[in-house]
Amino acid sequence: MNNIIVYIETDNGKVCDVSLELLTKARSLSVQLGCKLEAILIGQAVEPLVPLLANYGVTKAHIADDKRLENYLTLPYSEIAISIIKKENPQIVLFGATSIGRDLAPRVSGALNSGLTADCTSLEIGSHTDNKAAKTYENLLYQIRPAFGGNIIATIINPDHRPQMATVREGVMKSEPLRRPTECEVCKVDVEKILNDTHFIVKIIERHIEEKKIDIKSSSILIAGGFGVGSKENFDLLYELAKVLGGEVGASRAAVDAGFVDHARQIGQTGVTVRPKLYIAVGISGQIQHTAGMDQSAMIISINTDASAPINQIADYAITGDFSEVIPRMIKAYKNNSK
Repeated sequence: MNNIIVYIETDNGKVCDVSLELLTKARSLSVQLGCKLEAILIGQAVEPLVPLLANYGVTKAHIADDKRLENYLTLPYSEIAISIIKKENPQIVLFGATSIGRDLAPRVSGALNSGLTADCTSLEIGSHTDNKAAKTYENLLYQIRPAFGGNIIATIINPDHRPQMATVREGVMKSEPLRRPTECEVCKVDVEKILNDTHFIVKIIERHIEEKKIDIKSSSILIAGGFGVGSKENFDLLYELAKVLGGEVGASRAAVDAGFVDHARQIGQTGVTVRPKLYIAVGISGQIQHTAGMDQSAMIISINTDASAPINQIADYAITGDFSEVIPRMIKAYKNNSK
């Protein structure tokens, strides 16, 4: 058990961002453990993606390439992943906490009789002492995630079973390629030996994909409104500021639940995790359910009538006042002082 394996998710022939984020984190974990970083890549014509994996530190890529695997299918994908993991016997296996990862990881975990922690926001290496058994475990994977509605942060370990498995939320970890790619060995999987016709009992006849109309994750400037904004109409002021600054509008869950904005704009534990260069929080109290999705922003500005609001604890600048007065002044100042 001397390696870490990351399942690589693809979409339209490209590696998904969450997989690159996982590779970056897994690379640092492998350095701590002194082990290798490997990847599982399943699909059709996916081998050209290997150089990208090498850029993120992968030393061995397990490639299952077959025209029948063009689109994700539960049975064949899980069977292939289980076969590879049984053969490699890794100590850690990581998946993205996407719709595919949430379907695939539990099936793999169940087949391997291994534990699985879902929706992790952080991964660390550490030790654990079992006082009852008078035994100390070294180099365990700390699987860290919010629990009980985000009111506590739980650290979960799996000392007695391998592999240690976790799904990780998109956006909570940085994606950083290496300056120089590693040498990556390509290990082609014999799909015919693993799969049979029963694995393809479900077939995808047609696939229709609607492009995202709202993409707050990639915006470098976000203006996020909370329940304190008061109404859907009041959000117009946030849209105006976002337009002036060249940013996007986000929201807390309370604002989304109140019907002020679409769910696609929700930021936080039950929404999107973001890391913009500038995050302006308007009328947001700053409960952990929300801050878990934006506390890695480069600069945070809070606008709130409550000077003791929790959001001010993590804000770089806190403006105490009514947003309906503050934001128009911000817009005017920006227009007057920008070229």
